[in-house]
Amino acid sequence: MSLPPDAVKFLTIIEVHKGIIYKVANAYCRDKECRKDLIQEITLQLWLAFPTYTNQFRLTTWLYRIALNVSISFYRKQTSRHKLNQPLTTEILSLTQADDDVDTEADLSLLHGFIRQLKELDRAVMLLYLEERSQQEIAEILGITPTNVSTKVARIKDQLRQKFAALKNS
Repeated sequence: MSLPPDAVKFLTIIEVHKGIIYKVANAYCRDKECRKDLIQEITLQLWLAFPTYTNQFRLTTWLYRIALNVSISFYRKQTSRHKLNQPLTTEILSLTQADDDVDTEADLSLLHGFIRQLKELDRAVMLLYLEERSQQEIAEILGITPTNVSTKVARIKDQLRQKFAALKNS
């Protein structure tokens, strides 16, 4: 039994662009099992929205928009379930013991940790910015203006610089 043409087309799109789905899921979920659930939810929502896709937006813009919206909703649900009073993890404790001569890998790990602490929209902006998307593309994906993207990127960079500076001064 063969799949309908739409299903084959959808599966091909997912296979070609699965990096987008995984990248977004990784930005919103640290836990492996939670991330699997999020990837399934994103894929399901993409499938449900697939019949309504038009060429008005680039395919990657459409994929990002759905993946980010699903991830933000998923993140909010998870956050409300887990409450804010979580025990200190070894990752958090190790942040306070960082040396001045931290290697690049450790800095990247810190950067990803700081990005995970951002608000949902700011996290999405940085995810796309670090992927070297243009301000226009980021604006289209997130449904905000390019000027707003520029302002957000500048403010987020400032926040991240301050966090690194505070870490090095402690």
